[in-house]
Order: sequence, then structure tokens, then C-alpha cells
Amino acid sequence: MKDDAGGGELAFRAQPDWAKLPPGIVLGDVAGIAVDQRDQVYLFNRGEHPVVVLDRAGHYRTSWGHGLFVNAHGASIGPDDSIYLTDNGDHTVRKFTLDGKLLLCIGEPGKPSAPMSGQPFCRCTHTALSPSGDIYVSDGYGNACVHKYTADGKHLMSWGRPGSGPGEFNLPHNICCDGDGWVYVADRENHRVQIFDGNGRYEAQINNMHRPSGLAIMPGRCPHCIVGELKPYMPVNRATPNLGPRVSILDQKSNLVARIDDGQGAGLEPGRFVSPHSIALDSRGDMYVGEVAERDWPAVFPDTPLPGRLGRVQKFMRVQPQQANRP
Repeated sequence: MKDDAGGGELAFRAQPDWAKLPPGIVLGDVAGIAVDQRDQVYLFNRGEHPVVVLDRAGHYRTSWGHGLFVNAHGASIGPDDSIYLTDNGDHTVRKFTLDGKLLLCIGEPGKPSAPMSGQPFCRCTHTALSPSGDIYVSDGYGNACVHKYTADGKHLMSWGRPGSGPGEFNLPHNICCDGDGWVYVADRENHRVQIFDGNGRYEAQINNMHRPSGLAIMPGRCPHCIVGELKPYMPVNRATPNLGPRVSILDQKSNLVARIDDGQGAGLEPGRFVSPHSIALDSRGDMYVGEVAERDWPAVFPDTPLPGRLGRVQKFMRVQPQQANRP
């Protein structure tokens, strides 16, 4: 890729070999990423060390969660400085302290609701926290809805059903809240991000994206959405160019603001992607992107053998406009 990706006020520079892991710590698919107030980065992954904690420079701090999870999928840190881990294989959302003490479990481990029943949970995908502490869970692989909970895990309401209309979903894959409490849902197979108020009332949608998987919200009012877009997977369009995988930044009117994409398609080089599944920002605006590259490799590269364990996470440093074109 070129030195800087994006453009204008939003340029980023890939940081090769950012994650510095000690011997014996091998990442699986990095399905979820969260960043705490000290800019420590939590990699919720599908390896033997489910939660790997790195500092801002990529140095290993600790790992925890061993033996607790079936299939890591989403991670988020709320205003309460707790981390919420969504396990779509176990149908649960678990709340932990940042050092791994279990505080709350929502859902019954190993006991999914009936598929497409609208009842929590059937392969839930991600969790978001509002500024006031409400918990929102996207329930996407076996359902098509969002569930709202109190801070102590009491179910308040649910909304959504299968479909492509306003307030309907076709695999709600990721969810975020902005500083005003609006709820953003990556409606993956409808190729859009839907926006709701805190009680599930449909407000707007952001389009011009392809299979949004990862999702993050930039700070401020009317924030831009950062979207990890997946590649087509059907044989008939798998080789179609200009459809990802990539990371795009869009404003509230669906205008493309910046994009990390060198136009060469999927790849393992810094700044290229196989399957950008999770996105998080730190306090300085630097971006972290985790991938489920190992799982999605056969769909992206059907004729190429998997090159071992991938466990991909990339850091992109935010570049100030006056620095954007410097080497």
C-alpha cells in the first residue's frame, strides 16, 4: 500500500509488526477489539489465550479468559470501564473487570433461543454501551434483532425482524453507541448501517458499503462511521473488484470520507485485509483492526492453502494533515 491511507483530515499510516507477542502466545482470529482509558488494547480472539492485552506500543501485558469461551465474536468497553465480551457460540454476553473477573452474564450458556424468534439470544454478535450505561446486544446469526438491557442485566425491550426495510435486519453483525446515545447497527447482508434512538425507533441509515462487518464510531456530534467491509463470497462475484475487503469511513449522509484500500484486493501485507471484523480507536485517534482471516481465508482465496495460524491485528496511526505526505 502507499505510505498513508485515507485522505484530508483522516489519513492513517499502517504500523507493520505492531503486536509483539512472547513465545507461546499465538492469536487465533481476532474477532473483537476494545481499548481502555489507558490505551491498552484487548484482543478477543479464538486462540488458546482468548483475551490478550497489549499496550499502545504493542507490548504484551497479560492474557486471561482461558477455557471460558466457545467462539469469540465481539468486545467493547463501556463508560463503567468494564469489558463486555460477546460469545456467539455460547449465546452469552459476559461482563468482566479489565483483569478478567466475571461481573455479569447475560444469557444462559449453551442454551440458545429458538431461531428467528426475536428472543435473546441465538448466536449474538456484539454489545454496545450507551453513555448512561444501558446495554445493547445485536443478535444476528440466529436472530434479526437488537436487545436492550439495564446496566445490571435486566431485559427491557427488543426490536427488529428479518427483512430489508427500516428497522429490519439481515444479519445485524455489529453495534455501537455514540456520545448522544444513538444506536448504530451494522446490518451486514443489507449492506448498510442503521441508526436508532435509544428505544429502537428508526432514525436513518448509512449506505454505500459492502457487507459491513467491523464498526466503530468516531467522537463528536454526527460522528463518522468506520466500517470494515468484507469481500464477496459467492463464486459468481468473488473476483469482482472494488468491493473489499477494506476499511471505509463514511459520514452521516453516506458520503465516503476516507478509505484504507490500495485497490489490489485481499492480501496479508500491511494495510491490506482478508476479513476486517473488529475496529477500535484509542484516545489519540489511532485505529486497530482485527480480522477473522483464518476462518474467511477459504472464501477469499479458494485456490490457496491456508498459511498456518493467521491471528491478524493491524494498527493504523492517525497522521496529522501536515504530516500526511511525509515518508
